[in-house]
Amino acid sequence: MSQDRSSLVSFLPKASPATWLGMMGGGQLGRMFVHAAQAMGFKVAVLEPSADCPAGHAADHLLVAPYTDAAALAELGEQCVAVTTEFENVPAQSLAALAVQAFVAPAAHCVSIAQDRLAEKRFFTDCAAQSGVMPAPHQAILSAADIDTVPASLLPGIVKTVRMGYDGKGQIRVHSHDDVRAAFATMQGVPCVLEKMLPLAHEVSVLAARGANGQAVVYPIAENVHRDGILFSTTVPGPNVTSACAASAQAAALEIIARLDYVGVLCIEFFVLHDGALVVNEMAPRPHNSGHYTIDACVTSQFAQQVRAMARLPLGDARQHSPAVMLNILGDLWYDGDTLREPAWDQVLALPGANLHLYGKDTPRRGRKMGHVTFVAATIEEAQKNFEAACKVLGIAL
Repeated sequence: MSQDRSSLVSFLPKASPATWLGMMGGGQLGRMFVHAAQAMGFKVAVLEPSADCPAGHAADHLLVAPYTDAAALAELGEQCVAVTTEFENVPAQSLAALAVQAFVAPAAHCVSIAQDRLAEKRFFTDCAAQSGVMPAPHQAILSAADIDTVPASLLPGIVKTVRMGYDGKGQIRVHSHDDVRAAFATMQGVPCVLEKMLPLAHEVSVLAARGANGQAVVYPIAENVHRDGILFSTTVPGPNVTSACAASAQAAALEIIARLDYVGVLCIEFFVLHDGALVVNEMAPRPHNSGHYTIDACVTSQFAQQVRAMARLPLGDARQHSPAVMLNILGDLWYDGDTLREPAWDQVLALPGANLHLYGKDTPRRGRKMGHVTFVAATIEEAQKNFEAACKVLGIAL
């Protein structure tokens, strides 16, 4: 069910400072949203099942309840003039329920597409007539019988669950039909999609924002490096991003966000192939890890932009004022073998242009996102040099 924004605008006042805004989800993206909203004078209520959560530590009010709890949703909708989400797996039905009481951005139908890889690929394919950018060749694997119809041209590939899965979870690489059968069994027969593995040169992401009035802005292209399926670093401007690639990716992002009739911040990930071709991979209906550099390197951060969009205020300037390299901080850095110790933040912060952001998580675990460091400088070469120096301090191999 899509949200009728015109009727909402008629009976809800536009959000302004001292108004309550709502957040579905209590993770670090919610925490950074809370900080941005409070800087503009808003109060924020967070709905999250866990009482000990990064966003809850910063929020003005925390509702501890499942995302589907009817009473909690009603309370959030009554308290807040507008509600948003910090991760894509908040049930779309909950967002639709909230839309009866409050302005919800992004709307439930936008989030539901991002929650389903097959629906997402169909949507990208529909957009390709205008955007010119297709998703990777793929086939649905909804039953074991579907595996027999997989063409050899899709192998080698990656089997992914249609729903859930992030940071490389819910994905298995395959080289043969037998591998696909084994992967489907490992996924316990849930709906999956097989994607052809492509010759990747590098990965990029585009952060776009759109207001309820149709105004849209797009940020500079981010070049990303992943390790074990988790974002390791983001460099902007990307050293391998050509002007033609940047223009195509930004144009595709603007087509996608307009076609969705989306309100809020949307991140779209693309593959750049060795021949320069651009392939759309997936989208996240929220701020994104690869957009954290905007906090320190852009006029308007992705989180301030999220506040503006959901509050139906004018969007901010997406211009980047400083080259930047962002390092993702995982819980692995707290471990020296089996011994826990605090990383040498004093040495990291002694480096020029270092901006440390820790997410308030008490327990470091291997692979858990604990924070990030963004290095800004007058040139991308200088930012990269300080990034590499920080990696050496922290014992991160390059």
